[in-house]
Amino acid sequence: MYAVIKTGGKQYKVAAGEKIKIEQIAAAVGQEIVIDQILAVGSGADLQVGTPLVAGASITATVVAHGKHDKVRIFKMRRRKHYKKSQGHRQTYTELLISTVNSPAQA
Repeated sequence: MYAVIKTGGKQYKVAAGEKIKIEQIAAAVGQEIVIDQILAVGSGADLQVGTPLVAGASITATVVAHGKHDKVRIFKMRRRKHYKKSQGHRQTYTELLISTVNSPAQA
């Protein structure tokens, strides 16, 4: 069984046993969280799509770690104007281990 979740302004396809990196959330390492913003739940060819969310569906996940992604370099330059600007950015993330996917039929 898999689900499409929405968190941090992005959408992720998840299944039980997977590890995903999402935008950082305020949760301690080892804490179990419940995400209830489920856009779709499916099992094989059977797919249940929400309007916009699937009522009664949720996933439980455990926070594995917090960290930062690799640095993204930003470089701006104007030719012949003696202008150069260099920046870097490292986005923070939270790594989750998906425990279970609960569909409304199971609830």
